[in-house]
Amino acid sequence: MSRLFWKFFVTFWLTLLTANIIVGGLIWLHRSAEFEQQQGSRPGQPPTFMLGVAASLLQHDGEESLKQLLRDWQQSHPEPIYAVDAQGTDLLGRPVPEGALDKARQGIRDGQPGPWRLAQRSMSSPILLFMPGGPFRPEDLFGPGGGPPEAHLLGEPGGPPPPHRNMGPKPPLPWLLIATGLVASLAFSALLAWTIVGPIRRLRQGFRAVAAGRLETRLGQEFAKRRDEIGELGQEFDAMAQQLEALMATQSRLFHDVSHELRSPLARLQAAVGLVHQDPSRIAGALERIERETQRLDEMVDELLTLARLDSGTSGPLEDEIDLPALLHSIVDDAAFEAEAQGRHVDFQDRCGEAPAFIRGRPELLGRALENVIRNGIKYTAPGTRVTVEAERDGDSLRVRVADAGPGVPEAELDAIFVPFFRGTDREQQRGYGLGLAIARRAIQAHGGSIRASNRPDGGLQVEIRLPLQPIPA
Repeated sequence: MSRLFWKFFVTFWLTLLTANIIVGGLIWLHRSAEFEQQQGSRPGQPPTFMLGVAASLLQHDGEESLKQLLRDWQQSHPEPIYAVDAQGTDLLGRPVPEGALDKARQGIRDGQPGPWRLAQRSMSSPILLFMPGGPFRPEDLFGPGGGPPEAHLLGEPGGPPPPHRNMGPKPPLPWLLIATGLVASLAFSALLAWTIVGPIRRLRQGFRAVAAGRLETRLGQEFAKRRDEIGELGQEFDAMAQQLEALMATQSRLFHDVSHELRSPLARLQAAVGLVHQDPSRIAGALERIERETQRLDEMVDELLTLARLDSGTSGPLEDEIDLPALLHSIVDDAAFEAEAQGRHVDFQDRCGEAPAFIRGRPELLGRALENVIRNGIKYTAPGTRVTVEAERDGDSLRVRVADAGPGVPEAELDAIFVPFFRGTDREQQRGYGLGLAIARRAIQAHGGSIRASNRPDGGLQVEIRLPLQPIPA
């Protein structure tokens, strides 16, 4: 088990255990208080309970039964019960305490609760039942609800005495509740901790696999089914691994393409040197070939370095003020001059208006990106046709469209043409190294813009560039 598991487990368990003890203790205290309230503070039957029994016995069985009850009670209880008639004589002939008798009579007259009860059988004289001791609570005589003597808890006159209510044993200490809560909290804490720690362990295994070079590692449906932050973390891991795998595949392909592109001019250089060795009279043609191949190698290395700087973010600060329409005019003029020599034409339509259109950046980097896109159009447009360059404002951005009249690009390859060393399958011409549009995309993105390609309805390819305009302080 990991340390994180035990941290979660102990935290959850202590929290649940504390809550269980507090709630269990409160429940026990509440039940104990209810028991004490219902049972009263005296053990056994309340002393005045027998007053109701005696009154009921007199009503149903007469004086002889009452006398026998009083004798039995006197033998087993130190607190006597007196039964006095109207003349103040006790039925058992015992001397009656005057103070207690007067107090009982006064309580009957005033309807006050106390250890006394007035009872009679049929038409006979009433008998005053009382206990001289005390003090007694109203609950002892009338029950928890209290009330006048005529509403004694043993029932109304003429009814049988009901049995005494047994409130049951006092509730025990909640050890069973605490033990049950302890076991339940242990199980629940372990389950909850494992629910959190288990996916984290799986994530750690995934990171270790990626670190070991197994970039195809995915967490898959185990995390995709979760609808919480841990599930989102697993999905982010899969996206990261997929991106790393794609980057490594691109890097591997880039190394392969670079080596392939270098191999061809190097082979031609070796062939030229071999011809000179075989026939020194052909040195002039061989030198021309060597110069041409060397220039091509220099161009490719320069483009590779530019692409590497853009990918690494070390292309330099973007601090210069660039007048985009002016930059476009300069690039289009140079491109149009070169296109004329190839029997092609370049038209520039400036729709930016009189308002300035500036952006902060690097003029040589942004100019190279725009030049690559325009030269790409000139390369693939049909002889005798035109490449159209349009520039116009679109809110807070400048939109540049470069459209040629070439064969276009298959829809599935429209995004791939911006990948380094990409070779289209249906392009009529396969010149260059496939780095121009890749550099253009990186440079445009470095300036906060976007670039995309689409096929024109009437044929040809259209590349659209959007660059955000920024206010330049005076």
